[in-house]
Amino acid sequence: MKAKMWLCLSALLAVGMAVTPAAAQEPFKNLVGDYKVADVQKGDSLEVPFILWGGDVATFMANGGLTTTPQSTFGKSGLKLTLKPGDNFPAQVKDYMEGKSPFLRGTMSMLCQASEVIGSDERTKPVVFLQLTWSNGDHLVDRSNSKDLGALKGKTIALQRGGPHVGMLHDCLITANLKWTDIKIVWTDDVTGEKGPAELFRKEPKIDACFAITPDMVALTGDEKAEGKVVGTGAEGTVRGARVLVSTRAMNGSIADVYACRSDFFKANKELVKKIAVGYLKESEHLASVKEQAGAKNTAAIREYKDILKLTMDIFNMGAEKGKEPLPGDADTDGLISDAEFAFLNGNVYFFKAEKWGANFTEKQKAGLDAAIAVNSISKAIPFTDAGWDFAALKTAGMLAKEIPTDLTNPPQRTINQKEIEKFLAKPSESNTIASFEINFGVDEEKFDEDKYREAFEKAIKSAAVFRNAVVAVRGHADLAKLLGDFVKASIEKGHLRREGTTGAYKYFAKDNSPFDLNDTPKVVKAIHEWDFSGSSENPKRTLEALEELSSARAKTVQNTVVDYAKKYNMTLDKNQIQAVGVGVQEPTEPTPRTKEAMAKNRRVEFKIYKLPAETAEGGGF
Repeated sequence: MKAKMWLCLSALLAVGMAVTPAAAQEPFKNLVGDYKVADVQKGDSLEVPFILWGGDVATFMANGGLTTTPQSTFGKSGLKLTLKPGDNFPAQVKDYMEGKSPFLRGTMSMLCQASEVIGSDERTKPVVFLQLTWSNGDHLVDRSNSKDLGALKGKTIALQRGGPHVGMLHDCLITANLKWTDIKIVWTDDVTGEKGPAELFRKEPKIDACFAITPDMVALTGDEKAEGKVVGTGAEGTVRGARVLVSTRAMNGSIADVYACRSDFFKANKELVKKIAVGYLKESEHLASVKEQAGAKNTAAIREYKDILKLTMDIFNMGAEKGKEPLPGDADTDGLISDAEFAFLNGNVYFFKAEKWGANFTEKQKAGLDAAIAVNSISKAIPFTDAGWDFAALKTAGMLAKEIPTDLTNPPQRTINQKEIEKFLAKPSESNTIASFEINFGVDEEKFDEDKYREAFEKAIKSAAVFRNAVVAVRGHADLAKLLGDFVKASIEKGHLRREGTTGAYKYFAKDNSPFDLNDTPKVVKAIHEWDFSGSSENPKRTLEALEELSSARAKTVQNTVVDYAKKYNMTLDKNQIQAVGVGVQEPTEPTPRTKEAMAKNRRVEFKIYKLPAETAEGGGF
């Protein structure tokens, strides 16, 4: 996507920027201002808000434009809708409360931040009736000094108040075992443009990280693929050292776009709401099909897709000054659509019906409400409900192509290149690391009791749901105390090393009299592979092989245990996401362990979440 395409989004979103510390975050009701709850206004058509996002393109198609056309999907079903810009979410909520529109268009996190307002009256309590998309186009950009999400502790992060990235940051903090009090937030009122987080990050070096939509991310880093490498050079408008720490391209179970409507309206007009849901699902399937066929050079599909792009540009660019259009061309508009991962019928079934999935409606609502309380958007959690659709009836009504999944604990597994994944996991890039956590085990522990390790197992399964285009590597580590003893003894016997000093203060030297540091584990392992230990009383080569086999076996055992745990408790998990890796002794926490406590620290299984290189996922990821 072209970076320039979004630079004037502030024209649509501008309400001014207020930079304040996290503790001073205003309650959402203050952003909405004064209002009086009223019944939904009656008229020839209903207002439906839309936002600047690729997922809303299916709504444009279903409606035939801003007003419903007779030959559109909505028109044929008897609907009369008027689509209205809703990027100013507090204003959208005010219209909703005053009855100007019965609908809300936002993310689960945004609804949660507004929940104390929209849930304050029985008439306006929202009913979430459709998931539109998951985001693939939102990014956390830092200045390259963060190893993984855990390094956010103590950092200052620029973030739009009331926006979708509040939920994304909450997911990041939970994954890294951090709290909101572990970071400092500088709030902005816009998501992009001159008054957004990216521009603040560019101008203020004290801002360690910021959330950015794809064009802003590209402008900061120069990284079109969001690979996470340190790519910002300071040239061509980029920020020196800026890189993507994490993106919804990997974290694509984080930001869920939804439609909601007022409870009073839903009860009185359930069939009407159903028609909107069915029409959207039908056109999202059609959009995806046309886009795919156009990419395959189908002439008719190319013509139709160009018409869709024009419709989208006409709507999003309306009212913008010439030369400052949000979507100045086909490539920009196609990029906007590509950043949206449509949920379709089957995705909605998982979202609303998969009771033990870490990215379902219940989980996203709980996380959203927790985040809203943490940032002072609300003072108490007021939950809302879903529509409780009969999805088979929706499929029939829309003659939808997508099938209804029958086993919600065992999602379809995408085709993966196992050899490439194993190759990557053997030597993963640090820039691909998202987060990690670990468990320690006993000397002879061969089974991993669920009561003891339940928290780690569930965290791994839920992480897989939020990071659906990432891999959760189960990395087995072994203690190297015996290996070091065997290595030193055999090396002295064979004349590879000599030892000087007294117990506890030994120094070691190689044949060329250079110092040999036992704390340098890679050097020790290299020496074991290269030196001749034949005939020695203790052969460290055999010990090393045994420890490598042990670490692999332990990793595999934990991998199987996690998969079995998910199956036992009906938790939704793509088992291909959980990959076992035997690290052996290569990465000790204590390189020269001399106590039982130090040895215990080395005996561990580490769960590490990695962004995957494109070649590892033939089907585009998990």
